[in-house]
Amino acid sequence: MPRDLAGLELSSEPCDGPARPGEDDFSIGAFSPERPWVVDPDRLSWRTGLGTVRANTAASVPRMLRRRALPPGGRFVVVAARLGWAMGGWWALDRKRGQSWSRSGLSHRLRVAFEHLGPTFIKLGQILSSGEGVFPQELVAEFRLCRDQVPPEPFSVVRQIVEEDLGSPLARIFRAFDPVPVAAASIAQVHAATLRSGEEVVVKVQRPNVASLVRKDLAALSWISPLLVGRIPVAALANPPALVELFAETIAEELDFRLEAENMLDVASVLARSGQRAIVVPRPHPDLVTKRVLVMERLEGFVWGDAQRMRAAGIDTAGVLHSALICFLEGVMLYGVFHGDLHGGNLFVRPDGRVALLDYGITGRLDEPGRLAFLRLVVAAAGNDVEGQLEALRDLGAFPPDVDIPEVISGLGLDRPPIDPLQMSVEELTAQMRELTKRLLGYGAHLPKELMLFVKDLLFLDGAMALMAPDVDLLAEIMRVAMYFHTRHGEQIAREIGIEPLPEPVVDIEAIRTSLGFSEEAGPVTHRGLQERRQVMRERFERARSDPRSRRQLLGHEENGRPDSAPDDGRT
Repeated sequence: MPRDLAGLELSSEPCDGPARPGEDDFSIGAFSPERPWVVDPDRLSWRTGLGTVRANTAASVPRMLRRRALPPGGRFVVVAARLGWAMGGWWALDRKRGQSWSRSGLSHRLRVAFEHLGPTFIKLGQILSSGEGVFPQELVAEFRLCRDQVPPEPFSVVRQIVEEDLGSPLARIFRAFDPVPVAAASIAQVHAATLRSGEEVVVKVQRPNVASLVRKDLAALSWISPLLVGRIPVAALANPPALVELFAETIAEELDFRLEAENMLDVASVLARSGQRAIVVPRPHPDLVTKRVLVMERLEGFVWGDAQRMRAAGIDTAGVLHSALICFLEGVMLYGVFHGDLHGGNLFVRPDGRVALLDYGITGRLDEPGRLAFLRLVVAAAGNDVEGQLEALRDLGAFPPDVDIPEVISGLGLDRPPIDPLQMSVEELTAQMRELTKRLLGYGAHLPKELMLFVKDLLFLDGAMALMAPDVDLLAEIMRVAMYFHTRHGEQIAREIGIEPLPEPVVDIEAIRTSLGFSEEAGPVTHRGLQERRQVMRERFERARSDPRSRRQLLGHEENGRPDSAPDDGRT
């Protein structure tokens, strides 16, 4: 519970309460039924001119990333020195000790350097930490240590920022304000508080000077990242320049909390229009929102992933996950707006089984062509239409517009039956992965921002099944989701992708089963079963890495610091 403000004289006059009796906002947004105030989009003072602000923010990214002829000043020296020390230690001590040791050593050294370099780099580390399947496992595991280890700003600094931005002494607005933050992240920290009018809220406060520091750090990174292409073992489709560009696009809007508050309204509106009430969005305050301060409704519940306590309270955890997946896919496919940073710290489950979704600094926003491409991608994937999937990926920007789709299908071997990786030797699987990566790069493949956010969110939901629904039949769940979309949105989907409405959804279950590596006789495919297969693969790789005869084949050309699948031209 928030403590009374230490050393402040509390006013006996409450601030003007924003709620207007008799009005309701539950119909326009997926908010909680208990309203602390009414959200009326037409009466939010902080929304004025936000369309222009959002456009200007997007336009500022290329300027921040423009590579100058000379290194960009003093901050560059600090960044280069820290990263250079990390890279030097890896090059001298870790690089030749085996692929796993090399990546683990580099990941650890980079994580330590990022923590010393401050908010921008800690935020980059946190994004890496939620990219399992997109970035190397060693990198993901190491940067997970960044999540909740950011020292908070002193309360005196927090109070100064809040009073400057809200234009009033803290005691004039809040009855109580806890000086100890609930959470302290790289860009901001969050405090529990109570308004003078009695509503319990949380207050998100931006760290001082973080916007200026981010711009300087992005300038430094844009100068350094091309020098790292092909020189460190990172995922080939997320090499340093591409990663910096993706990071700049995601962090730019996080620096203005007015945009985050509008993201909350947009996601809440999408959920309400879909008739979804499984997700609850906190209400932003009608007046107490600025570029650096965001006051919002306080929501509470079970920590995400605490399945044991949820089940003890009578909550169907598999049902919770199913509903979250439906809401996520509807936002992407039907409205082109979705939360772009799902992780355990941004979700908790309320006692009624609904999911409270927090932290809207990163959202995916698709224009209409992009949304239709996503819609085609999901439909093609369900029906095992390889050509349709690649065409949709091309239209999303993952391939150049003039890419030869039939050549990509042939070159990547997508016209051949899938091979069970457990039936391949480690050397064969590694060689196939290298060749696949090399060919993707040759076709000009890269990872656009919205696609990266989409994949990252799907991977999070996949991982959540381990705790929330480990024994659910995945193939039955896929059919259940497909039937939901067919029944509820089938006519709209058919119309928008230009096909005739079908009597039932087209889902190639056997192709999906085969792609997961299960035979028809294997019975139900569960997440627990998938984890067991993945564990077998990990153990095989570890045994091969410890075998001197296999290590050279696994490393390829990485022993000289340059993976043979990573080119020098920075295309990805």
